[in-house]
Parts: sequence; C-alpha cells; structure tokens
Amino acid sequence: SLEKFYTSVKQRAAGIKTSTGRQTLILDLYERFFQGAFKRTTDRLGIVYTPVEVVDFIIHSVEDVMRDEFNSSLGDAGVDILDPFAGTGTFISRLLQSGILSEEQIKRKFTTEIHANEVVLLAYYIACINIEAVYRDLVKEDKYRSFDGMVLTDTFHLYEQERDMIADLLPDNSERRTRQKEREITVVIGNPPYSAWQKSSSDNAANLKYPNLDERIENSYVAASTAVLKNSLYDSYIRAFRWATDRIGNKGVIGFVTNAGWINGNAANGFRKCLREEFNKIYVFHLRGGIRGLSGDLAKKEGGNVFNIMTGVAVIVLVKNSNLIENGKIYYHDIGNYLNRKQKLEIIQTVKSIRKIREEKKFTSRKPDEDNDWLNQRDKSFYQYLLMGDKSKQKEKSYFEIYSSGIKTGFDAWLYNSSKSQLQEIVRKLIDVYNEEAQSYQKNGKEVSIEKFVDTNPKKIAWHSTLFSKAERGVEAIFEPNNLVSSLYRPFHKQIVYYDRHFVQRAGLMPSIFKDETTKNFVIGVTGVGAGEFSCLVADKVPNLHFLSGSQCFPLYFINKDEDANLITTTNSNATGMRDAINPEVIVEIRESLGQEKITNEMLFQYIYAVLHSQEYRNKYANNLLKEMPRIPIVKTGQKFFDLVEAGSGLIHLHVDYEKVEKYPVTIKQGDLQLATIKDPKSFFYVKQMKFPNKNDKSIVSYNDNITIQDIPLEAYEYVVNQKSALAWVMERQCVKVDRKSGIKNDANDYANETMNNPRYPLELFQRVITVSLETMKIVKSLPSLDID
Repeated sequence: SLEKFYTSVKQRAAGIKTSTGRQTLILDLYERFFQGAFKRTTDRLGIVYTPVEVVDFIIHSVEDVMRDEFNSSLGDAGVDILDPFAGTGTFISRLLQSGILSEEQIKRKFTTEIHANEVVLLAYYIACINIEAVYRDLVKEDKYRSFDGMVLTDTFHLYEQERDMIADLLPDNSERRTRQKEREITVVIGNPPYSAWQKSSSDNAANLKYPNLDERIENSYVAASTAVLKNSLYDSYIRAFRWATDRIGNKGVIGFVTNAGWINGNAANGFRKCLREEFNKIYVFHLRGGIRGLSGDLAKKEGGNVFNIMTGVAVIVLVKNSNLIENGKIYYHDIGNYLNRKQKLEIIQTVKSIRKIREEKKFTSRKPDEDNDWLNQRDKSFYQYLLMGDKSKQKEKSYFEIYSSGIKTGFDAWLYNSSKSQLQEIVRKLIDVYNEEAQSYQKNGKEVSIEKFVDTNPKKIAWHSTLFSKAERGVEAIFEPNNLVSSLYRPFHKQIVYYDRHFVQRAGLMPSIFKDETTKNFVIGVTGVGAGEFSCLVADKVPNLHFLSGSQCFPLYFINKDEDANLITTTNSNATGMRDAINPEVIVEIRESLGQEKITNEMLFQYIYAVLHSQEYRNKYANNLLKEMPRIPIVKTGQKFFDLVEAGSGLIHLHVDYEKVEKYPVTIKQGDLQLATIKDPKSFFYVKQMKFPNKNDKSIVSYNDNITIQDIPLEAYEYVVNQKSALAWVMERQCVKVDRKSGIKNDANDYANETMNNPRYPLELFQRVITVSLETMKIVKSLPSLDID
C-alpha cells in the first residue's frame, strides 16, 4: 500500500546532492507522515519541525554569545551541548555543519560533548541516521561510528524518577541517559514542543504531568504571576524553559525557538519576571505570524509563519553568567509587518545571527514596568477609575456586582444548531448514547478509567471532562424541551442552544442572568483578557463564550435567589424576581458627584456602553484593555453624562434590535426582487456562502446564484466587532456548514425558515446590518470627549 509513496520518495531523493537538501527532504517527509498517520501524537507532543534558516540562526547566535560573554566557543573542550527535543536531529546536524567546529572538535563533540533526546521512536531513529550521516560526510573515517549521545527519553521525565520506564528493554539507552545526567551542560538549544492542551476530551490526547517540574514552575513562574488564570504556564514550551534553566545551573546559554505568546501574554508576566531575575541578558527576535483569532489588517501585519502554524513564533537567546553583576537586560527586535514566510526566512538567513542585528543597532533595550510588561505597556492613569467588575480576593469597588463568561459547551456542533427540530433530534441521540455508556461503565468498567472505557466515536458522541465525570458517577441525562433556547453565538448571529447544565461544560453565572427563554435582560459583553483587540457588544440572549473572544458579560439584572446561581432550571415554575446588577453605592456616588438625582441604573448601563465605544477611550487605554478588565471614567458634567447615555441607548437599540432596523436599500444586479415572481422562495433565497466576486471590491457581494448585491457603502465595513466588520460576520455565519468530526450539518437557512419564518432572512439581515453599521459609526464619531487626557 506504500509502494507509490516509496516511489515518490525515491524520485525526490535522486537529485539531492547536499546534506542540507537531505535534511530538508527528511523534515518534509517526516512532518507530512506524522501529521497524516499520527495526528494525536503530533498534537500531544507539539511536533513542529524547524526550518534550517532558524536552526542556523540560533546556533550562530549562541556561538556569538559564547565568544562575547564567556570568551569561549561551542567547539571548546568542556562545553557540553544538549538538544532536549531533537526531532529528526536538525539542530545537531546543522551544528556539525556550521563551520564553527574544526574536524578535531567535531570528533570530540560527537563522541562525548553533544547530547540529544527524543521521545518519539521513529524520530529518534531518523535523528541518529541523520546525525551519523552528517558526521560521516565531514569526518572521513574507515569505520562507521554511531552517535552515542542520542537518548530515547522524555526529557521532562528525566528528573522525575531515577530509572527509565524502558530501562530493562533498552539497557544501553538507560546507560546513556544516566551518563547524560551526570554531565555539566553549558548550552541548551532546540525547538521545544509547542502544545498547550487538547481541544476536546474526545481527542484523547491530553498532555502528561510532571510533578517535580511542575512544582518548580509553581514556585517560580506561577508564584510571580499576578494573572487570575495561570494554566498556560504549564504549557510544554514554558516547561521547556524551566527545565533548561535549571539544567544549565549558574552558567550557560539557552537558544530556543518557541511560541511567542509569552512575550506579551498577561498570564506570562510572572514568567517574564523570572527570566529577568534568572538571566543576565535576554535576546528576543520576534518572528511574528500569530494570526489565531485575528483577521483583517491585524492578521496581515503578523504576516506568514515560519512554521506554517497560527501561533506566533520567537527566537530567544538567554545568557546566564554568575560573574556578571547586572541581571535582566532585555534586547528586543521585531522582524517587521506584512512579511510572508519566504521573506522572513530570507531575512533570518541574511542576518545569520544576533551579532548583525546588534551591529546594525536594531535591537531595542526594553525596560519592564511594575506589571512586568515588556511591550505594549499600560497607561497608569487607567487605575484612577472603577473596574467594571472584580472577582479577586481583594474585591475592590466596581460597577457591577456580578458578571460571567459566556457559556462554553465543550462541543458546539452537538449543542448548537440553526434548526430547533434538528437540534432536538441530535441531543436526543446524544443523551441515548451517553446514558448507555454511563450505565455500561457502572456495570462493567469500574476497573479502568472512564476515558478509556467509553465509546469516543465522534460520529456517535462527544465528550468533555465534566461529562466524563458525570458518566463515571452514573448520572442519568434527561431531555428537557424547554432547554432549547435562543442564543447569541457570534456577533449578529443567533442559533438555538441546548442550555442544560448536564451537557454545557461551563455556564458560569449565566443561569443567574438568563434563566431560560423567558428572561428579559441585557448584558454588555467585552472581550476577555488576551484577545487580539478590545471589543464590546450588547446581548439580550444567552451569549456563547466566543460571541466575543473569551467574552465576559456584565448584566443589567440578575436573579436574586442564591440556589439558582449555579443551576439551569428546566421549568419556569421557579421563576423569581430580578435585582439590579449595578452596585448601588456607585450609583449614589455618581449622583452626588454630578448633582443629578435622576440617574438610574439603566442610564449608567447605557453610559458605560457608550464609553466602551469611545475612540478616545480605546486609543488611550488600548494596552490596558488587552490585558485587564475595563475601568470606566465618569465625565465631569451632568450634560455630558446624559449625552453619553443617549448615545449608549442608541447603540444598544441598534445592536440588540438589529433584526428590526430598516433594511439598507442595496441594488440587486438581477433586478428588483419586489417585482420578481418567485415561485419557491426557500430555494431562491437559499444561501450556502456569501462571498466577494472581486476581493478588491467590497461594494459587491455574491449572495447566491440568483442574487448579487451591489452598491454596498464601503463605510459600512468601518464598524468592527471582535476583529471583523459586522458585515463580515454576517457573510461568514449565514452559511451551510458540516462539522468535520461529527458530520453534523448546521444550515443557517433552517433558522430563516423555522424560527424567522422568512426565507429572505439572510439577505435582509445583510441589509439591516449595513444600516446598523452606518448608524453605529455615526454615533461613535459624534461621541463627546471624555476629558481623560
């Protein structure tokens, strides 16, 4: 079955004459093979292989640092070098080929002073062959010499226990493992695994735990972090920094290419603090390319990714020298905006190492602030204003007494759909399979973990950690028709959700805000900390966690009944009164400061929504809004306050009642639809995916084969929410989509026909959102100054 594959490899390999060409072929074939054959292993271990341009840059940069800081070289005796995540051996192979080492040094390094670890068996063998072949090319010896510095092991597990799990099977490997641990390592280079966590429990690809290593992280990076959510500090690449830092002791160099999220991430402020405390000099070459969650110009600025992934990438060289007095000097260089992958690799190849960047004075010295931010530092005047909400232990005074994230289902394809009838059928099947698996486990599966026992076929069921726990305890699921409710899934996109605590992975306090379909309430949603760009949007339906990126939702009212706080009830019989969610003390203070007794909670809610739209506010506090909860200034006069209340009221009307605003009078290329005879409206207005016939002309949109929308005002695209124009959200979400894993179909036309009873709904929604966009920008541009300079 692999005959054609082998034939193609032969053909590709036949013309290759250089070792660089061989390595490129090895990496390409290996990465393609692993992504296709062992995707879960790839995801769990974070397998991404490094372009040789990046590898060479790191090697030569480390050599520069060795010479400048230690008056030494990678080739010197006693300088032991380790690649803890060797993959197919590219770093060690390129080191041997770098020209840094003389032939005698190559012999010594190869036999005693170069070490490499790899946990994946196939990669381990390829790395051995790769490194040994390069050595043989460089050192013409009569006898083939094996590379004894290679160890089959999980690097993170090296110091978790003395004996390797495969010591009895591979005694030679175990001996090499022990020998490596006894060596003093001066240099650690490589590409650490980038993986964070599995997307779904059904993937069965969870990362391993390392108690000793994780305790070191807890006592350093986590302890120094001021973030609320710190789970990302246990990501594999962060673990790699902790491991490597401890491994080199008081003197050495680390050269890594890693996920760049740590550079500006809020949770990583403790990690950045520790880097400054533990290293004398820190060189960062930011290669960008982080487009996950971004769109439009923000994504274009990030440019291509050197790994062809969606996560940003950076090269970091860390210098630890106990002879130096000063710690934490940071040298930062950004590769630049709008560069594609090829251009970035050409730049990396041209500069060759950090020396040239330094000589051309392109490194900028960074002085961290008290928040341990290196880039995009916050405006300290922000802290004179009250928080929108606060859940910290200190609990400072804030505008809202409660707030909640949007709901996270854990498997949207199963619990969200445009068709209420189809969703009911999907959920009933899900419940039947779940109950069958839970009952079977109670009878037959107690001796194994629930994750390994149950059926995880994505066509039959989906799982998340909470659902596993319920099945393990034998909790029965019951279908409740009243739990099928309307939800704001994405901006200007409603779907039906099965709003049931049994299956919804995380509801937060949302059941206290929207108890069921009958609840009349509003929330101001803002993007969560770490989103690519601040945004806000009001909702009057149950919002999804990602209706804005990591949404945090501040309600006008909430249910005044403690026992309802964490329950989704299945009937309306327990309906209770609502109380104001805005802090009464704050209302009193604002009335007194402005001399306006008539200010109400609803007015303050509208005022806050207007302030969050203010360009003056967003521009001044852009960095703050990316990294922390919004704080809201109060204007100095009653008149300005009421002007903002009026603007906020107008914005809320547009954004909540967007399905009722006037349709913008676009031109239909095929003629006036009011005059057309349409025999089958459902077929005529059926939309699969709206698109631009010409990407450079956004005034024309192809709706379907029957309808082309013309004369769309370009200024309508100025209204951006959650990093896309409101119109882009309509175009993206009014479509027919089939979930890849489950095969479940989600057809936006079903919502038009079943819920709205109007086949024209997607087209009319597009027209109405044009009006919403134009009117929103008219209000935003006319907002009064907040006097915050």
